[in-house]
Parts: sequence; structure tokens; C-alpha cells
Amino acid sequence: MTPQRRLTAIAALTLLAVGCGTQQATGPARSAPSASPGGARASAPAGFTLLATGDVLPHGEIIRRSGDDAHGGGHDFRAMFAGVKPVVSGADLAICHMETIYGRDGGPFTGYPSFKSPPQVAAALKDAGYDSCSTASNHTLDDGADGVHRTLGAMDAVGLRHAGSARSAAEASRVTLLRAGPAKVAQLSYTYGTNGIPLPGKAPWTVNLIDREKILTDARAARRAGADVVVVSIHWGTEWQQPPDEQQLTLARALTAARTGGRPDIDLILGTHAHVPQPYEKVNGTWVVYGMGDQLAGHMFNHSDQPDGRGNQSSMARFTFAGPTTPGGRWTVRKAEFLPQLTDVNDGFHVVNLNAALADRPGRSDYARARDSIREIVLSRGAAKSGLMMAK
Repeated sequence: MTPQRRLTAIAALTLLAVGCGTQQATGPARSAPSASPGGARASAPAGFTLLATGDVLPHGEIIRRSGDDAHGGGHDFRAMFAGVKPVVSGADLAICHMETIYGRDGGPFTGYPSFKSPPQVAAALKDAGYDSCSTASNHTLDDGADGVHRTLGAMDAVGLRHAGSARSAAEASRVTLLRAGPAKVAQLSYTYGTNGIPLPGKAPWTVNLIDREKILTDARAARRAGADVVVVSIHWGTEWQQPPDEQQLTLARALTAARTGGRPDIDLILGTHAHVPQPYEKVNGTWVVYGMGDQLAGHMFNHSDQPDGRGNQSSMARFTFAGPTTPGGRWTVRKAEFLPQLTDVNDGFHVVNLNAALADRPGRSDYARARDSIREIVLSRGAAKSGLMMAK
């Protein structure tokens, strides 16, 4: 974020009537619409842009590329995100998904199937302009509670907020509130499972699992804590399948239909996990991104089912919110966009903003094919009719 746009959120534990605390956002308070001398209401508060991206999944080859060897301490991932830094840092609020946990300083670090990534990934994400990351995934418990502690500690050290996993019951009960321009945004995060690794017996709160009632309870608590916008990140779906599966469709309908006092409990759903781009769709008036795909990953393929590199394709989701025109009204999406993205495995695993790259190099047919493939699946459930556009 630019210095003018970034207002760093500082965590502070407060108690709610239902026993839920909040990590309070700080900064200038959002101005309430004022009344004119004649009694007419002033215009709505200024809006904000929210940008979200998919799974950060550093495989062994990416770890090796980032430093001298998998056991060294000189890992640097900043160059890999440099191509999308202008877009990420240009948003008022940028959210990533950190799928893996971090190893100890100096390693050892591992890729698939049990990931332990260098903690320097957190610094690279912060440098790119991310404000917060969802951390609930099927790999959250790859190194037990110790891995969660290291990961969240590394994020805290660089000022990167997080939601979805926790080091204590108190931390698990707090709502992550983020400042986005004049608005307070709550970030919630959940996963379908943890690859068969059981939750710690004395710490079942270590990672949030998908449960419809829990998600709605948390969303309502976030609203009571002052959230203007509630964003839910969900690690779900069927790997390598681009159409959303039945769980995604059913849960999306249930979550977007939930209302309190006539106001939706959830304002945006961001999906991860499937390794391939999935569609966007407006469901019950709320945008659902079923899956953004892997933002950063090694050579991704699923044998003969993925011959065209879709495992390294993804989308960036960008939503521009407008403030309510009446007290207590909903912040609404007035502009919905996506940007096609690619991990270029042939160029140092750099993450590429495809439209920007094609503007500079219009002759790159491989980039054009990837862009067209992403656009086709993102729009495959009629999102264009609901106003979704591919950003230039």
C-alpha cells in the first residue's frame, strides 16, 4: 500500500457481549454522513478497493530458486512478486492466501507433500503490498502447532495481518479487523480439512474448519464488532476441477442467503485450494469467487488432465466498494474486476500480471493463451452479465 493509503491495524483484545473479541483497526474514524442545514443527508462515505489473490504455495524448486540452498538463510522472494506489486500496492486493502506454514530460521525447508517454507516469504508479501493473509488451509498443520506459531510470528514481525489459524484460544476468538480507506473490513478464514492431521486435542482452535453455523456466527460477531464489510476466505473445492463442486455451490448459497435485520451477514467470499482458476458468480446479490488458483507455485500439473498449464494460472479479484447512503446500510460492490495472472515457471517463477505483460510484449502467444483460458473459466457462470469485467 502507498503510505497515504495504508493505515496499519493494531490488534487489541476487547470483549463482546457474546464473548468474542476483536483485533481492532486503527486510524482516522470513518466519518458518518452529516446532515445539511435543511436536514438532507450528505453523500455516502468514500469507497475503497479490495484486491485478493490465490494460494502462495512454495514448492521445493521455488525454495531453491529463492536462495543458495534449502538450508540457507538468504532466501528472498521479492523478485517473484515484483510483477504484480503495482496492482497489489495500488489497492486500499490487499489480501493473500498463505497456504503453507513456515519453518525455523535457517531451515530445513521442504516442499510437497509436507510444506515448511522459509519465513522470508512473509517479508516478500509485505513488500508487494499485502495487508493480510488467510492462513486456514489443508497444510496449516503440516508441522503441528509449532508451525502455526512460527508462521504467525513471522507475519507479525513484518506487520502482515492474518486470519484462520491461532496460537491461543484468545487469539482464535478475536476478529481480524482491517482498515480500508474509510471502512473497517473483517477477514475470516476457514478450510475444508487438514489432510487427515487431527486438530491438537488441547487446542482445537488452532485452525478454523468449515462449518456453516460457525462461519455465520463469526460473521455476525464481526459485524457487532464494527465491521462495515465482512470478507470470508474459504479453502474448499475439488483439486484440479474448474467448475465449482457441490459443496462450494451449496455453501455459497447458504452463506450469501443469511441475513440479520435485512442486511447480509457476509459481503464477499474468496475461494482457494483447487490449484486452477475457477468461476466468479453473484449469488443472492453477493460476489463469490469460487477459486482464484495458485498465485505462486512450482511446476503444477495433474498428469494428462492438465496439459495446458492451468495449474500455474490464476486470477486476481478486485472489488470497489461504495459506502451506504443510509445509516446502517450495506457497503455495496459498485465495480467488480478480475486480472489474469500466471506463475511463469520458465522465468524464475515470477508472478506475471498477464494484461500488463501483454501490453509490453503483445507477441507473447503463451501469455495470450493463458489470459484467454483464465477469462473463459472466470466468466463461465455468467458473471459478465452481473457486471464482472476483466481489468486492463
